[in-house]
Amino acid sequence: MVGFKNRYMVVEVNLNPNRDLAMDDPIIITPYNVSKAIKDSILVNFGECGLASSLGSFQVKYVNHITKLCIIRASREEYQKVWAAITMVTNIANFRVVIILLDLSGSIKACRNAALKCEESKFEQYKLVVGASLSAETCKQMQDCLDKIKLLEH
Repeated sequence: MVGFKNRYMVVEVNLNPNRDLAMDDPIIITPYNVSKAIKDSILVNFGECGLASSLGSFQVKYVNHITKLCIIRASREEYQKVWAAITMVTNIANFRVVIILLDLSGSIKACRNAALKCEESKFEQYKLVVGASLSAETCKQMQDCLDKIKLLEH
């Protein structure tokens, strides 16, 4: 018996690039917000049939609200449609965003490694921007997020 084949996408949600990074974000990125935005994009661009065929294994596996990194699972047959829909997302919760694909993997292990590398570099960048105002709470939340990535399964 052949296992169900998936593709895993590591994406970054870019908010308004002109905003001050040290300020609080106007929205909190959640799995629900990201999933709804992508599903709406699939519906608009590919119709109900496209949405129905994509929902089989579509799942937002991980979201980090600090670094705005997400891991999305899609079936091998439908990942290109999901990828196209991700590219066409312009709003999440009525706030302008741009979603960029950072990595595409065929296994959760390869995706996990790519996501960890991206998370570490993005958090270092975040620490440089925020500087001395970085709280211990934020560091703990980031460590929890890194632990979540390490525990990801199919």
